[in-house]
Amino acid sequence: MTEAASCRIDVWLWRARFAKSRSLAAALVEGGAVRLTHQGRQGRVDKPSRSVHIGDQVLIVLGGRLTQVRVLALGERRGPASEARALYLPVDQAEG
Repeated sequence: MTEAASCRIDVWLWRARFAKSRSLAAALVEGGAVRLTHQGRQGRVDKPSRSVHIGDQVLIVLGGRLTQVRVLALGERRGPASEARALYLPVDQAEG
């Protein structure tokens, strides 16, 4: 099975375990807590249906903390935490 070229941002946030449910991931997006850098252009993500691609950077505000990650994979399911961590790399590690 080949991996899709893109994924809904709410689904990716849920699979990567940044949100406990898909509806909470959608609420994060709708609340303006997610920014996406795609092909060098950063913008606030306003709809849960927006696509995220491998190589994009995602900036998330969670509990008053900023978390910026580079998307490494889109995933096929919400798996264990070790599987979720394989979907992204913190930007400070990616560029350091």
